[in-house]
Amino acid sequence: MLIPHDTRIALDTVVELVNTAPETERADGLPDVAALYGFAERHHISGVGVLGEKDLCAVREVRSRFADIFAAGDARAAADLVNALVAAAGTTPQLTNHDGYDWHVHYFAPDASLADHLAADCGMALAFIVVAGEQERLRRCEAPDCRDAFVDLSRNRSRRYCSSRTCGNRLHVAAYRARRREAAG
Repeated sequence: MLIPHDTRIALDTVVELVNTAPETERADGLPDVAALYGFAERHHISGVGVLGEKDLCAVREVRSRFADIFAAGDARAAADLVNALVAAAGTTPQLTNHDGYDWHVHYFAPDASLADHLAADCGMALAFIVVAGEQERLRRCEAPDCRDAFVDLSRNRSRRYCSSRTCGNRLHVAAYRARRREAAG
């Protein structure tokens, strides 16, 4: 699946944002406005301006809506969720080149809030996945103690874990040790 650079960046942003949500054993990755600034900086989101509690609440709401898209049972449900998200963000597609990046499309209005910026740009990246008939690539890690989101960009859609170095390796080592114990016992 060929994904343009800016769409890939937006998908990475969606994944990290969804994975900041508090889980049973994980605290909220966006606990305060300072963490929101850090998130925006890590993802090189331009034009952020001054952020406050209202922005934090709005981004958390967008995060929840992205999580719903990952949980959608089929393309129709995902499409309905993406359509609602992008429409609420007030998309204004425009070509831009900034900060050393070549021409690409921004889908948010120039004065958009951070939440609308994320909803529009990242929502459109998710829309491209659905349009390509690849909605099943939006996954959750299959490790029993991890439910992190990821986008499976493997050729044969076979990725099962958010990271082969952590979750995948940990489960493979555990299975190997279990086989060794069984063989020895």
